[in-house]
Amino acid sequence: MVRSSKRAQTRSVRGNWRDRHGRGIRSAVTGPHLPLLRSRHGNFEMTVASAAQFLKEMWPEELAKARFEVGLMPASSPEGSPVPRWRIVAAEHRIILFRLPIERLMRSHRDDELHRRMLIESCVFRAVAEYLGKEPWELAPERFRNL
Repeated sequence: MVRSSKRAQTRSVRGNWRDRHGRGIRSAVTGPHLPLLRSRHGNFEMTVASAAQFLKEMWPEELAKARFEVGLMPASSPEGSPVPRWRIVAAEHRIILFRLPIERLMRSHRDDELHRRMLIESCVFRAVAEYLGKEPWELAPERFRNL
């Protein structure tokens, strides 16, 4: 009985936010002087957003209605068929990129941040090319021209 009355009393004093043992609200794991840790999901979304923004600037009229979305996994695919990396829903102007198949099933010759980013960007380019009915290298010909 005594414990329940103390618990109710301290809960009303501290409020409803999480505060373990009276030490205050938790802070970031890295502390106040270090940058926050980056997650794979956050990096993936940031890469997709930057590539999508680049393509929207290159093709403003064609991609004006297009919405880019990040999905975790596609719905189940038939046995023996490849796992899709993206899905185009043209009627709704949606381009859905699936994070796990892109990150885990596609391989690059080097496993570093730059090559992972290039792999994700290539998938965005190929998905947009499919959405527009073009070839991926047609989307930004000046970017890939050898000078």
